[in-house]
Amino acid sequence: MIAIVDYGMGNLHSVSKALERMGFEYAVTEDPEVLRNADALILPGVGAFGDAMRELGERGLDNVIREEALAGKPLLGICLGMQLLFTSSEEHGYHQGLNLLPGHVVPFTGEMKVPHMGWNWLSFDRPHPFFSGIEEGHVYFVHSYHVQADNPEDVWAVTDYHGPVTAIVGRGHIVGMQFHPEKSGELGLALLKRFAERCQEKVGMV
Repeated sequence: MIAIVDYGMGNLHSVSKALERMGFEYAVTEDPEVLRNADALILPGVGAFGDAMRELGERGLDNVIREEALAGKPLLGICLGMQLLFTSSEEHGYHQGLNLLPGHVVPFTGEMKVPHMGWNWLSFDRPHPFFSGIEEGHVYFVHSYHVQADNPEDVWAVTDYHGPVTAIVGRGHIVGMQFHPEKSGELGLALLKRFAERCQEKVGMV
């Protein structure tokens, strides 16, 4: 069973419906025990980084997510949920993240339109088993800040928005997608399905 973390700031309906259409068992929950007993976790997110970390902390979910991920449970962060995986963010001040991956969330700079919103080409930055049988294509982004990962090896895919932008990150059983896979047509659903299948089969992401 895949648990979708409900902390009041996620696009829960679209993610859960995508899993349902693909036939995967899931639960939308803020119950720490359900999260601990799940086979995998999905951390969605829409809104500001600091607000999200505060909501997770007030519900006692930040420590649960961190502990379960460090113990080896598969975790997928989506959009803001991907950013929360990292060390810190500069969004409206300085905020600590879950610190599961080293790196920082920073604002777009320059004269580009913000937020970065719309369909952009997803380029697999390096060959990776996670992408086996999946072709590059367009996916749907909505974000005003982006991730600068400390380790280039953690960046699995990028898009171009006046320069390279981190689009998929991963290390072991932890994966993050800056775009919304559940709203990104066949490619997005294929990536979401790949994560769910590997959890179901108890196969690592690497």
